[in-house]
Amino acid sequence: MNRPSVTAFFDNATNTISYIVADPATSRCAVVDSLLDYDGASGRTSTESADAIIAKVQELGLTVEWIIDTHVHADHVTGAHYIKENLGGKTGIGAMITEVQKVFGKIFNEGRTFHTDGSQFDHLFNDNETYTVGELTCNAIHTPGHTSACMVHSIGGSLFVGDTLFMPDFGTARCDFPGGDAGQLYRSIQRIFQLPDDTPMYMCHDYKAPGRDVFAWETTVGEQKRNNVQVNESINQEEFVKMRTARDNKLGTPKLMVPSVQINMRAGELPDPEDNGMRYIKVPLNEL
Repeated sequence: MNRPSVTAFFDNATNTISYIVADPATSRCAVVDSLLDYDGASGRTSTESADAIIAKVQELGLTVEWIIDTHVHADHVTGAHYIKENLGGKTGIGAMITEVQKVFGKIFNEGRTFHTDGSQFDHLFNDNETYTVGELTCNAIHTPGHTSACMVHSIGGSLFVGDTLFMPDFGTARCDFPGGDAGQLYRSIQRIFQLPDDTPMYMCHDYKAPGRDVFAWETTVGEQKRNNVQVNESINQEEFVKMRTARDNKLGTPKLMVPSVQINMRAGELPDPEDNGMRYIKVPLNEL
């Protein structure tokens, strides 16, 4: 199998890794889990991180076919809309985005102007759906548990796992958001573990596990199966759910969850201006 060319971008502010995933044969590419910079104190957005991706796409002479978010991130704001405006391509997310939109549409009291049918995105991926990036064969794998809409994307045989898994020495994603479920996450990960051991795997976040001095985001299915500290092949579902539930009960709300979810469920577009021409992020009190 021809593997894609992968260029990673690490964001120190959110510990996020974004990717350009290119087909060397056709110079077509996908951008996976891009981000828009956001200052929580001022409510200001900026485009430095997204501009770095745009500059690299242009430097490499690539054509963007897809701008993919693996899920509605709660820890950073997507740059999908901005990148589409500058480079073209189709935005895409898992089809279960509609469930996320319904839940958070109510929490943020979005009203009738906010659509909960996923129409903010150009394409909604179904489980096991195939698509292409250039000549690379791709597959979307529904992996609920962290959120109900999480997808792992196999692009030319390389996996982009979103928040489903972290590096083996750090573990797995939390499951206490609305729509999350630790048992579902365990079963989703088992689907990924059925793939060949040498399958490359790319993380969306890294927080440097204790004892590790450098950030890392590349591993393999086999390394995860053998060495993941929370969900390796010797840990059963009951053990995982007990561990994950206890750990999640001690975690606080991500610092950018409020703005991230409101923007990300809109495919990166900011909320509509109100009658004074200004845009607002809502903060629901005592809800999250």
